[in-house]
Amino acid sequence: MERWKTKASMRHTALCFVGFGVLAVTFVLIAMLVASGHQSVMDFDHKWIGRIQAQESPGWTATAETLSWIGSTKVVIVLELILLLFLLVVPRLRWEPLLVLVATGGSALINILLKNLFQRERPDINRLAQEYSFSFPSGHSMGAFALYGILAYLLWRMIRPRTMRIVALVLCILLTLTIGLSRIYLGVHYPSDVIGGYVASGAWLALTIGVFEYWRHRKQRRLGGRSEAERQENMRGDGILS
Repeated sequence: MERWKTKASMRHTALCFVGFGVLAVTFVLIAMLVASGHQSVMDFDHKWIGRIQAQESPGWTATAETLSWIGSTKVVIVLELILLLFLLVVPRLRWEPLLVLVATGGSALINILLKNLFQRERPDINRLAQEYSFSFPSGHSMGAFALYGILAYLLWRMIRPRTMRIVALVLCILLTLTIGLSRIYLGVHYPSDVIGGYVASGAWLALTIGVFEYWRHRKQRRLGGRSEAERQENMRGDGILS
């Protein structure tokens, strides 16, 4: 059983690093097309902006504004603090708060650097909201992907019933996708901004989780294949810890 857990941990780590490589290369390709003003990107952006904004109505506008607010920096920071406080209360999750900080903080920093590197102007097509920073990649998309992506990872590890795991994963994915769509609907981002944000944040998240899983794997090997919590539980049973 312990050997199976070790092999599973190694597979997860390898998948994360492979995912990072694929997503990083994909982002570079998207960024090159965006920076060069390639006609295929322009056609794609205007096509999907037209399709999404064709659904405009007071109800959809209110929904998009709410989703955009949920993905705003202030709300994301509040949600991160709540998540951190919860993780700090759980005794067995000693390093997970640091993982959350690295995943979300790193994504935010990367977004600032990329925006200032590409300096893409925002679309000027039926804009329903006002934004004044650069457009590529979408900060809302990167922030949502990082926060709800790391939340999905933690919930997948913490929740036992498989059905509940899948429900939590689907909810995190839906919230991330709808926040991105809301930015296109409101006319403050091109679709390529949103996709680029997802890919960039996905690459960072895969790298962060991969390093964390590798560290966990190495730590478990030092403990004979057991987690730190399992080792302490056994020591309590042997009367070593009180």
